[in-house]
Amino acid sequence: MNNNKWTYSKVGINTKKIRKSQNEIGRVLGQTFINREGKTGSVLFEIGHYAGLIDIGRGTALALHVDGVGTKVLISQIMNRYDTIGIDCVAMNVNDIICVGAEPIALLDYIALKELDENILNEIIKGLKTGADEASIAIIGGETSIMPDVVQGRGNKAFDIAGMIVGIVSKRNIITGKNIKEGDIIIGIESSGIHSNGLSLARKVLFSKYKANEYVKELDNVLGNELLKPTRIYVKPVMDILRRKIYISGLANITGGSFSKLTRLIDKSVGFRLDNYPKIPPIFNLIQNEGGISKREMFRTFNMGIGFCLITSRNEVENINNIFSTYNMNIHVIGRVIKKYGVYINNLRIDN
Repeated sequence: MNNNKWTYSKVGINTKKIRKSQNEIGRVLGQTFINREGKTGSVLFEIGHYAGLIDIGRGTALALHVDGVGTKVLISQIMNRYDTIGIDCVAMNVNDIICVGAEPIALLDYIALKELDENILNEIIKGLKTGADEASIAIIGGETSIMPDVVQGRGNKAFDIAGMIVGIVSKRNIITGKNIKEGDIIIGIESSGIHSNGLSLARKVLFSKYKANEYVKELDNVLGNELLKPTRIYVKPVMDILRRKIYISGLANITGGSFSKLTRLIDKSVGFRLDNYPKIPPIFNLIQNEGGISKREMFRTFNMGIGFCLITSRNEVENINNIFSTYNMNIHVIGRVIKKYGVYINNLRIDN
């Protein structure tokens, strides 16, 4: 095992400072809510959930979210492969917006390149279409920007991508997590791999030993291709569950901040204990072993094989399993809601 004991902070990403900054941003921008009070588009709750919600009348709300794919774009550039990164962009947006019970309907994309390369751009667009088809959304426009003095990365291949998603939900069906109670269970849906989070740490650890195009026995795959596996899109099964009125008290996309994200669903009256975690996929074991990374840091940074969580009652497990099986996705009952605030992997608290 490598003795570097890598952490997210050591690669320049201090999650505590980021949260503090996000809270201050939310405080300042929250002051703009008054601009829409009493008008169409009044804001329904504060910044900090998986999506923002505005009231558009007739009992309906629009849900809005914006996201990118982080440093996964660097893996794409290193591997000279661009056909999956658009899928990630769609996934990072739609998987968040469904967490408030909203059906995603349309996305705008923003692609910034160091220089115009039609092959790279066309491959990115192909991925966006693939993701849109999987999520049943329309991509209704966007922006392409050429900024050689701003966009940096792997030489002339450098680019970045982001999207903004809009969804719709009946106000009476909004899911915020306020109904989560002790005794509810946590169902985890398997991820397709590392998804689009923690790659700054993964790159630092893995590329110090392996080349991106190197076959890694533990992964039974070329490292770069393993890291480029597109983020799984959970829209169709989750929307199916919500349409069938199956009891759901909370929904969580396990992305940046990993399982600590669960705390955004609750006040301090309850917490989460993940005490039945399934077998962890090889990519995460490899990162942990090569980086000497603690269990706590791994579960605060990576999805560890679970890309999405549903909070529900135990008597709904069979119904939920049947639906996800239809979409060839595996579920696991990974834990339960407890009285003690926080997120715990057995007795190890990971959210603070």
